Amino acid sequence: MKILNIVGARPNFMKVAPLHRAFQQYPQFQSKIVHTGQHHDAQMSDVFFQQLELPTPDYFLGVGSGTPTQQIASIMLAFEPVIEAEKPDLVLVVGDVNSTLACALVASKKQVPVAHVEAGLRSGDRRMPEENNRILTDAISDYLFVSEPAGLENLKRENVPDHKVYFVGNVMIDSLVHYRQKAAELDEVGRLGLEPQGYAIITMHRPANVDTEAGLQRILQIVADTARYRTVLFPVHPRTRNNLVRYGLMTHLEAIPNVRLMPPQGYLEFLNLMENAALLITDSGGIQEETTYLQVPCLTFRDSTERPVTVDVGSNQLLADLNPVTVQQNVAEILNGQAKAGKQPALWDGRAAGRIAAVLYQKA
Repeated sequence: MKILNIVGARPNFMKVAPLHRAFQQYPQFQSKIVHTGQHHDAQMSDVFFQQLELPTPDYFLGVGSGTPTQQIASIMLAFEPVIEAEKPDLVLVVGDVNSTLACALVASKKQVPVAHVEAGLRSGDRRMPEENNRILTDAISDYLFVSEPAGLENLKRENVPDHKVYFVGNVMIDSLVHYRQKAAELDEVGRLGLEPQGYAIITMHRPANVDTEAGLQRILQIVADTARYRTVLFPVHPRTRNNLVRYGLMTHLEAIPNVRLMPPQGYLEFLNLMENAALLITDSGGIQEETTYLQVPCLTFRDSTERPVTVDVGSNQLLADLNPVTVQQNVAEILNGQAKAGKQPALWDGRAAGRIAAVLYQKA
């Protein structure tokens, strides 16, 4: 079975790395990696390939940035010749980025089976581009690998046949488990002169939060308020940085006391920082999952989440808007020892990729 694994944006790398490793345990599998280039700079791509020990991609499509329509169309046009040349037995896509949907569409048109890892996740918010990507990808997939119980319920409600659906756990956690010790040995916390629990981390990148001046002003206030309790580490996403500069707010952020602005971090560095943080404030999907496994308090700026297990079982709390007053109340409670107790969800054990490989081997 020849498998083309699709990666495009940095959350994909953490998911494909354990899958590629698991497929290599089977002589019957030929696992190849196609990088669409959706995230194409060194900070957002190259360092993750190095740290996750992924081989040089067999194909790099180099699509770069653009509107969602431009990006999806460019990926489809670039990926079709790859399908024609390789004649794969399976195209495997992960997550919910534009690369996921684009490559699944091409495979489906070419009558190549599609496996979707992280299938069934739903936020219920069709305004999110990722939600549409998830729904459409699941509709054309032949294997739907589910990371949490809510995914099973969503796919059943959408009348996806049971024989296509497999509850396997979370491949994102596979990478975390595999590299946790290596990240600890890196000791990014000590290198930065920090103490465990002595800092909070803030990450913001979603358009709904960072694309307006009003949203950025609220983020600056949240950063300032949180920095009164703990040192704040703020890895600044390129989109966020560009908008801060655009609205003339970068100098205001740089002037806030007790805040360390950082470039986007490598996987191992951020894992070490995340595990030892007192608190994370974010709008990321993956961080909700990683903090749940690590049992680190997390405040997520979304009015819904496609990963409800992180709230129902884990250490995540949703905040519907960027209201600095509400945030300050929650931060104070968490840092005063009133953090929500969380536990690890079912099958988040570091072996999800092995289960996926076993299913595909049985079907080959």
